[in-house]
Amino acid sequence: MAVPLSDVGWFFGSHSKEKNVCQSQNSVAFGGGSFAVSSRVRRCNMSTMVKSSQSENNMTVVIGEKAKSLAETWKEIHGENDWEAMLDPIEPLMKSELIRYGDMAQACYDAFDQDPGSKYCGGCQFKPDMFFEDLGLSKFGYDVTAYLYSAYNINFPIFYSKSLWPNSWSSSANWSGYVAVSNDETSASLGRRDITIAWRGTVVKREWLADMMDFLRPVTQREIDSRDPSIRVEAGFLQLYTDKDERCKFSEYSAREQIIAELSRLIQKYENEEMSITITGHSLGSALAILSAYDIAEAGIDLTKDGRDIPLCVFSFSGPRVGNARFKERLEWLGVKVLRVVNIHDKVPYMPGIFFNEHVSPIMRKVGELLPWCYSHVGEELALDHENSPFLKKTNDPRCCHNLEALLHLVDGYHGKGKKFWRSTGRNIALVNKSADFLKDYLSIPPNWWGTQNIEPNRNNMENVTGET
Repeated sequence: MAVPLSDVGWFFGSHSKEKNVCQSQNSVAFGGGSFAVSSRVRRCNMSTMVKSSQSENNMTVVIGEKAKSLAETWKEIHGENDWEAMLDPIEPLMKSELIRYGDMAQACYDAFDQDPGSKYCGGCQFKPDMFFEDLGLSKFGYDVTAYLYSAYNINFPIFYSKSLWPNSWSSSANWSGYVAVSNDETSASLGRRDITIAWRGTVVKREWLADMMDFLRPVTQREIDSRDPSIRVEAGFLQLYTDKDERCKFSEYSAREQIIAELSRLIQKYENEEMSITITGHSLGSALAILSAYDIAEAGIDLTKDGRDIPLCVFSFSGPRVGNARFKERLEWLGVKVLRVVNIHDKVPYMPGIFFNEHVSPIMRKVGELLPWCYSHVGEELALDHENSPFLKKTNDPRCCHNLEALLHLVDGYHGKGKKFWRSTGRNIALVNKSADFLKDYLSIPPNWWGTQNIEPNRNNMENVTGET
């Protein structure tokens, strides 16, 4: 198995204002131990690889094997062959790309302003042109071109994440994600111009309400073009995706309209280049990613003027079911590739459709199709188990099982079914406890350290985040 000698975690640092950081490595100290991780980003064009062979008690590393570059393999990683022979054992570049797109979804959480004392509560803490830089990702290689805002027209104001300021930025919109495009240097390494749409998961109360609206509704009821009126998706997801408030400049257009407009602009701008569209999200963000992918493909937005198909892929993390069996069939017929990464102990991927889903008998499925609660998962699944990690507590706490940083830690340590768990990318293990209490106590890493006092959203280092000795 070949493992690239490159930084594939991306979110290695932390939140200090300190700018004088060593350029060669970041050290993260907690309690009695420290973790050193490289901060140099040298991706995709590595010709020197690490070849590992494991025995029961040790691992040897041999340098020197020539491996394919990301530019040569991106179509397979993007699901061209439905990830056949890519996941078991997992290909190193496949792993690094999963982590990279997972980090793009995680950035939506990290940048979201949840402080009711802030004038921008419910929005993004950073400007689009400095988004990755302000998160400590100055070498990420993507430029944010647009922010996505959602409205949800419900008559319960308490369900909005709203600033206490009388002249706050918005009274009816919440920031839900962003559209980004790879810059010239990164595009050369990726082998194409990559347009990424990243969706945030559930944070505010009204999104919890959308999650609970688990009855199916035809997509045509919300102005989504469809040749098949029997295609149905979860009502709350559909409403969050298509609602708008014309009184608010941030949500006078729905999230759907914002995506279509920005994606169309970018495709026209780069129409002479090879392109890909990658959509990522966690939890509710995963559902919106799949729904928006279907909408883009159904509307033909993923076509160039000369009729070329732009590969369209979804990397879903901890996502619920989205639609019925007809939705699944149509999505696959349209050529949308979906890879769902889940923790088997997480309950969210089992919902909605607990009783009527893709696992019941054909007869029961026919019965279920007469009801508004029969769902089917889409795409391929990469199922991981947090009990295989020697660093994580064996817990059924739903907040831990559903945590995105923990799931990316599982991707980092996964090498195939039945294979030993070992961290292969150098990803900082402290990130697991960013917003959870999931790491074993002996590691002395404090729980829920993200956003604590004296910690600023800049990941250059973690020296201000210390644990008890």
